[in-house]
Amino acid sequence: MTKTTKAATTYTVSKHSHSGLKKVSIAVLAAAMTFGVAGGAFAQASSADTSDMSSAGNTNGGGLPQVQTQGNVSYTSGGVGLDESHALIREQAHWPLSLRFTGPTADYLSDVHVRITDEKNADVLKTDAMGPYMLVKLPPGRYTVYAKYKDSEKKQAVTVAGNGKAKAAFHWSTQ
Repeated sequence: MTKTTKAATTYTVSKHSHSGLKKVSIAVLAAAMTFGVAGGAFAQASSADTSDMSSAGNTNGGGLPQVQTQGNVSYTSGGVGLDESHALIREQAHWPLSLRFTGPTADYLSDVHVRITDEKNADVLKTDAMGPYMLVKLPPGRYTVYAKYKDSEKKQAVTVAGNGKAKAAFHWSTQ
């Protein structure tokens, strides 16, 4: 016989009851995993109507981060997780402007301050990127994109054509 003490309770287990104990342990583990998965699905379903910024509970589906609106400009950003990265890369073809932010050795950056101005130098979008990718719906025209990471600001001119698929990549050598 083996005595096992756990949290001030003593259990006595014979050698012959180990297989029964294994079966009970497996059943308990299976039940815990089932409830864990079901609980996660319930949490996702119940948060789908919130303004959650993560991809887990968004209403866009497929891992795409929430689409935000500022004035008449819609945008989304993210890509920190694999699902978000793939979704944003896949969606680039459907957005007039796509931006990418990288650091040394092509490391993905987030918390990049983004400002987009039109030809008259008026701000059309001012926000922070939540990850290395940002997709922006802008009317056709010429714009300047300012991207600031830490204390270093870079800018690029972009032209969004009528069927536009403009891209701009920003790279910083500091992390």
